[in-house]
Amino acid sequence: LSPGAKMGCFTFIKVMMILFNLAIFLGGGTLLGVGIWVKIDANSFLDIFGTLSSSVMQVVNVSYFLIVIGAILLVIGFLGCCGAQKESKCLLMMFFSVVLIIFIAEIAAAVVALVYAGLAETLLVAVVTPLLKEKYGEDKSFTDIWNVTMIEVRCCGLTNYTNFNNSTWLEKHETYPPPCLVEELLPLAHPHLCGCLLQGCLDRIVEEIRTNGGVVGGVAAGIAALEVASLAVSMYLYCHLDQK
Repeated sequence: LSPGAKMGCFTFIKVMMILFNLAIFLGGGTLLGVGIWVKIDANSFLDIFGTLSSSVMQVVNVSYFLIVIGAILLVIGFLGCCGAQKESKCLLMMFFSVVLIIFIAEIAAAVVALVYAGLAETLLVAVVTPLLKEKYGEDKSFTDIWNVTMIEVRCCGLTNYTNFNNSTWLEKHETYPPPCLVEELLPLAHPHLCGCLLQGCLDRIVEEIRTNGGVVGGVAAGIAALEVASLAVSMYLYCHLDQK
């Protein structure tokens, strides 16, 4: 390519880099703002957008999630946008490093999830089952989260209703939790003789994930493609700054 063509290509990629990262920066700022709003004034947020859950703990968790994701996007957008605008090799390298770390972490998490899925499920059952027996009905936030989960997912317990056997709730009330009882959720199928749903929440959630595996995989592939493109573009700008 002629020097003019190379310059034009460099300028085009630089502008695209700026616009792309400006969008990321604005999106991150929006998420961060919403997260702070939910943290400070959860009631107003729920009044406007509807009560998605009766659990205050869930709202708090959502706020922290939004704040963390928003902050990460703000940093990435700032580094990419300023690095391209100011033609700063330092900022571009920082952008490249942050995106690369996130990309590697996502790949590692996917590999661990695939290889150790069975072990993770076993550990989850071993940790959560005792908590259900001890804290359900005693800890309001914990109880609210599980009630919402069991009602929305239409399940009972983590693996099944027996997770509540010998539990504090069963000893106090001499019955299984209301979301478990078939009368509350008719016409769901396969009730046990005890009147509880047979479906455990873990199996139902895993089944739902597998059912929507194509969508999840497509979104993950799209995000990965954007990350790889961002890495390639930032490295292109970094390497061509001296040749500009």
